[in-house]
Amino acid sequence: MDLTRILTPAAPTCPQSLVPSPCIVVAVIINHMNDEQLLRYNRQIMLPQIDVEGQQKLLDAHVLIIGMGGLGSPAAIYLTAAGIGALTLVDFDRVELSNLQRQIIHHNDDIGSPKVDSAKRNLLHINPDAQITTIDIRPDQQALEKLVQQADVVLDASDNYDTRFAINAACVAHRVPLVSGAAIRFEGQISVFDKRRHDSPCYNCLYPVSGDEEQTCSENGIVAPVVGIIGSMQALEAIKIICAIGETLAGRLLILDALSMSWRSMQLKPDPACPVCGK
Repeated sequence: MDLTRILTPAAPTCPQSLVPSPCIVVAVIINHMNDEQLLRYNRQIMLPQIDVEGQQKLLDAHVLIIGMGGLGSPAAIYLTAAGIGALTLVDFDRVELSNLQRQIIHHNDDIGSPKVDSAKRNLLHINPDAQITTIDIRPDQQALEKLVQQADVVLDASDNYDTRFAINAACVAHRVPLVSGAAIRFEGQISVFDKRRHDSPCYNCLYPVSGDEEQTCSENGIVAPVVGIIGSMQALEAIKIICAIGETLAGRLLILDALSMSWRSMQLKPDPACPVCGK
């Protein structure tokens, strides 16, 4: 369906010698959405920051999500519902009973299934138009580089430093925006690392490889809504990046203390000595 929008800006925007005042400017916005899609995404299309053009960008986008656990679950749900055209889901774990407290994309009947298969099945119930690719093995660095290169945005919803460092290196190499989230106990954090911008740090600038022991939810616990908050924000940052709207979290780290429901914001700068992105 082709949409034609008639815009009527104030007369001074048009040269008086060429066009009588008031002038009428006709802009034709071509989209590939059918009537059902226009209805499905109507509440987003109503937003002037998104509109038909932005919704078409979402439909044309490819998002890579690594980790289908507590963070990846809400992120994938909201991105699928919002109309992201293609999703690649990476996770090599299977659904366990202890996951269901916070990994809301999986259901009781999914126990024992690969997480990516469970996620795809349940996401298609939300939006059957979504094109979802699943990878249920741990990709090596070469395979990860290829996956990142094919994506418009990468969401790091993993739970270990080795994977995070590998994702960051691939995103830096191919200049693909990375939306990174983490959560444990009653705490969460989120940032965007976008090396398309010269003033954006990378994940390694913030967390150098130090050999420190990492903390996990299985050892320290996690309250379920915290991963829901951070994962949903990862989805929102991805939408903003794809539509080129608003101000992303590039160069900022948001830290959540859920017990006091307070946020701290830290400004981040590139580290010239960073082994991944430093010059």
